[in-house]
Amino acid sequence: MTRRGPARGVGVGDEVAIHATVLRRIDEERVSVSIPTYEHPHSLADRTARNGQNIELIGEVTRIDEQAGKVTVNLRPVVTVDLDQVKLVTDTNRPVPRWRVTTNRTEAGAAVIRDRRCRRARDGG
Repeated sequence: MTRRGPARGVGVGDEVAIHATVLRRIDEERVSVSIPTYEHPHSLADRTARNGQNIELIGEVTRIDEQAGKVTVNLRPVVTVDLDQVKLVTDTNRPVPRWRVTTNRTEAGAAVIRDRRCRRARDGG
């Protein structure tokens, strides 16, 4: 079962998008971008981006801090931003695991009980 965040229905394992703005070109292959509510510099490989251009960065949610209202997204490296800065792209509906129902009897104990019933039926008792 995926854990859902408070506001947007974002859960761990979901694919989300974060809007970023290109600040400047570092070299011909990399650009520096500004991610809202992320206080560290971030750069990425992009040959076509221009200064001031808005882009979407897409990654998978790895952690949700409901009390602080933060979500951690794996953009390689991981980035922690405010929950209201992400937009859900793909919801992962993971199936709920079906656990085996167990009783107080062990498998060996159940086999002994079955064996006793068979003997009684065979012996007529």
